[in-house]
Amino acid sequence: MAQSEQSIPSAAASVKPGADPHQGITAVPGIRVGHAGRMGDGWLSGVTVVLPPPGTVASVDVRGGGPATHETDALDPSSLVPTVDAVVLTGGSAYGLASAGGAQRWCEEDGRGFAVPGGVVPIVPAAAIFDLGRGGEFTARPDAAMGYQAAAAAAAQQEGHDVERGNVGAGTGALVARGQFKGGVGTAAITLHGISAGGPVTVGAIAVVNALGFPVGLPTAAAAERRSTTMSPPAPLNTTLVVVATDADLDPAGCRRMASAAHAGIARALNPSHTLADGDTIFALATGATVLERGTSMAQQVGLITLHSAAADVVRLAILDGVSAAESVVTPAGTFPSYTQSAGDTA
Repeated sequence: MAQSEQSIPSAAASVKPGADPHQGITAVPGIRVGHAGRMGDGWLSGVTVVLPPPGTVASVDVRGGGPATHETDALDPSSLVPTVDAVVLTGGSAYGLASAGGAQRWCEEDGRGFAVPGGVVPIVPAAAIFDLGRGGEFTARPDAAMGYQAAAAAAAQQEGHDVERGNVGAGTGALVARGQFKGGVGTAAITLHGISAGGPVTVGAIAVVNALGFPVGLPTAAAAERRSTTMSPPAPLNTTLVVVATDADLDPAGCRRMASAAHAGIARALNPSHTLADGDTIFALATGATVLERGTSMAQQVGLITLHSAAADVVRLAILDGVSAAESVVTPAGTFPSYTQSAGDTA
């Protein structure tokens, strides 16, 4: 077979056999996830913290037209510090970005951060979804204390722990499909073979699904989709947030490329996606535990292409998992039914 005809291995066909479907992103060794949130008494919001092992390289790619982010400039491949100490996904729109300060304080107390005279400065990027007022009180939103709680919860987890999904953490107040159905937190993982002499490469993702679009690949809530065609244009209250992680040894530019490729997963899972009313953001993490084969030959490039393909696949799976795991909620602000339950009711 000529080099130009070499096939690229199917990432979807290499899903880790026998893996707990709830494990998801924590299938990547060293990655831990913690949630904090509140429901009731006006609340429907929360925070999710992804805590990587020290030395994890990172980047980010923001594609939505309405993002709420913190410290994303620090993840530019040309910036001084190539690593991150935690990633915060939060509710509360721009107000909720205050939760990053709590996660940063936890990291400082743990000695994580960029060493400077007198101490450390933890690098803690964050992104927020809009869920303000969905529990009934506009001012009920995450703060630094909740960010600290989520970071501490992540640190308390065991290696390879299962990840809570659905109405938890930053997904507590998430909605999908023009605000008609409950969204939530989802996760997934894929293991790739044959792209590294050092052994299998794992790619995992966690998604907070608060999208304007409808999920693609789940049973269709047909009646709701028909209603949506007569609705007025939605307010800019949407965002899908993702962290995609791998144990491959990527540099910051490689992480940026993986984050960019992973956005295809959002487009495959949600219709529409990346709109002016969404703040779609993907953070990419690389722990560096497994060395990829690199070079100029096509055979060596196939490894990176396969990794990027897997990143898109796992993001799609995590998004659909988040919608599937979300449960119906009733608050003073409204009734938000489960999408999958509603699809069954209208089938």
